[in-house]
Amino acid sequence: MADLSVKVAGVSFHNPLIAASGTFGFGREYGAFYPLSTLGGISCKGITLTRRDGNPPPRIAETPSGILNAVGLQNPGVDAFIRDDLPWLRQQNTVIIANIAGNTVEDYCQMAEKLSETDVDMVELNISCPNVKCGGVQFGTSPEAVEDITSQVRKYCQKPLIVKLSPNVSDIAAIAKAAEAAGADAVSLINTLTGMRIDIHTRRPVIRNNTGGLSGAAVFPVAVRMVWQVANAVRIPIIGMGGISTWEDAVEMLMAGATALQIGTVLFSDPYAPVKINEGLNRFLDENHLESVTDLTGTVKPYI
Repeated sequence: MADLSVKVAGVSFHNPLIAASGTFGFGREYGAFYPLSTLGGISCKGITLTRRDGNPPPRIAETPSGILNAVGLQNPGVDAFIRDDLPWLRQQNTVIIANIAGNTVEDYCQMAEKLSETDVDMVELNISCPNVKCGGVQFGTSPEAVEDITSQVRKYCQKPLIVKLSPNVSDIAAIAKAAEAAGADAVSLINTLTGMRIDIHTRRPVIRNNTGGLSGAAVFPVAVRMVWQVANAVRIPIIGMGGISTWEDAVEMLMAGATALQIGTVLFSDPYAPVKINEGLNRFLDENHLESVTDLTGTVKPYI
């Protein structure tokens, strides 16, 4: 058996598979299928400073090879997470990552400060949220904005800080470099691509928010490309995500430059996907006489 353990920003994972934020809740439902220690880590449902009920339905729709969603960050708020969910999560023998979202820099900083006083292992900064003080433009769409929010949150965050990058940008490498320069310990990518579908009979969008985030197998090639570009631009670890559905996808994403992986949309159709991916990774490593999963990271040989 090969060694599946990895280390990201000083945090040890017993395998590279992390449940992606927004697809796993706080883990209780999936705990009915297998011990959550099967996972290397859990990136919890995105939390905000106060409770949010999310967007009105319909807010999720299937698309070819994926889903479109605009759930709207429904969550109980950071204090409720710390009080009600974190104690249970800490018993699951896996790395716990708190994913935080907000509409102002102050929101993010307050949550980072609160979570730094808890025993979460890492904080993941979701910068695909609209900055209400800047006309609703997403925090993550320019290097300057990314550097600003990362540097501000860094002052309050005493935990290893992951910055989750939006793919809805013109130069993902420049965005990643800005996060690194501002003190990010790691980056995770990609978040969802903005998409839209229309019901031709009603002439209305299929979800109430009009547009939503596209995830699932359809976005995988985009994710691989962006992870590879970022791997050639920064020195901090990369957590790759976006459409990973099989162990072959996992190997591909690692070869592109990821150190660890987040698994998301596939969990809705196959809750056992992480188990199957772990088994497939083990077989591939053994068959190729590799001692560790880290031997795969960044080994792609691009054509010159």
